[in-house]
Amino acid sequence: MRMRPTLSWTPAEDLPPGTTDLEPVADALGTGGVLVLSGAGLSTESGIPDYRGEGGSLSRHTPMTYQDFVGGAQARRRYWARSHLGWRTFGRALPNAGHRAVAAFERHGLLSGVITQNVDGLHQAAGSEDVVELHGALDRVVCLSCGARSARRELARRLEEANPGFEPVAAGINPDGDADLTDDQVAGFRVVPCTVCGGILKPDVVFFGETVPPQRVEHCRELVRAASSLLVLGSSLTVMSGLRFVRQAAQAGKPVLIVNRDPTRGDRHALTRVALPLGTALTTVADRLGIAVDRQAPPSP
Repeated sequence: MRMRPTLSWTPAEDLPPGTTDLEPVADALGTGGVLVLSGAGLSTESGIPDYRGEGGSLSRHTPMTYQDFVGGAQARRRYWARSHLGWRTFGRALPNAGHRAVAAFERHGLLSGVITQNVDGLHQAAGSEDVVELHGALDRVVCLSCGARSARRELARRLEEANPGFEPVAAGINPDGDADLTDDQVAGFRVVPCTVCGGILKPDVVFFGETVPPQRVEHCRELVRAASSLLVLGSSLTVMSGLRFVRQAAQAGKPVLIVNRDPTRGDRHALTRVALPLGTALTTVADRLGIAVDRQAPPSP
């Protein structure tokens, strides 16, 4: 029987409560060597909803799994129709104050790196340079047959040409760029193949039920080993891909600090969990450290 990936967890009653005290976060950043681990909650202020927070998309939407995607043409048609529409909104998202604060911390030499579970590219758009995209990036496409990679904007152009007049109204956009559409709305949508070999195209992201490449995981483990502390921003840590780094840091005796409004699966390993909006919290910390945060993201190259 095919197993579904872990999408939710039930908080234990003995988890420590959240706080509004930002001093431990400011102290850690002031010391330097902080490794950031970011999740979908960091991008909500950019208009991209998260999965599990209040109003999160999992309450109405089950993400596409790798097994479903490779298992049938109909699933791929549904995914690409929804993703093509969602990309029009997702691709226009701009970094928010939280992303810009992280970039400012990096410019001032306070970070040892950034690991992001997000696929939106907003850390880089804000100016961060040392970013590991744990789950890949939605602005790239990969062929499952020959491995060729290409830009998402090129695929968007080809899909526009193959599907003239495709203008359905979506019920919502999800953190993976997928729009909520009905089966009737996606019926007849034409999927295009790889231009190199004619194979199946997939966004260059790690789907639910798919494994993060081992070399990428090991690189992240090396970053944890080298860091002075781990700062988690906007992640519920429900899935093991992020939680394992929290456990690794805690087992090594490194302080773990979490900024997330809701309880997380890593709270029991954390020195503190700050229950404040990310943009407010991070710009407040930057002010305390005397660091200016850009008001606007740098223009795209």
